[in-house]
Amino acid sequence: MKWRVIIEPDSETGDWAVWCPELPGCVSAGETEQEALENIREAMSNDKPLCVYALYLEPDAIDLAPGALTREVTVG
Repeated sequence: MKWRVIIEPDSETGDWAVWCPELPGCVSAGETEQEALENIREAMSNDKPLCVYALYLEPDAIDLAPGALTREVTVG
């Protein structure tokens, strides 16, 4: 299953925050963009369900902060 995630750089620490708009409360972070994406994928995985699954229908538009990126991760 594919999920939309938003990944944002922290200008103070250089780390990356990542969150899934369709799964409220499902957030993660990493020192690099790749590590943040791996961490959110793990948080959303069936093996370690740290997030409660929601129905992923038509995604709502999101106003992104400067430097924020939209990515898609595959889980499962």
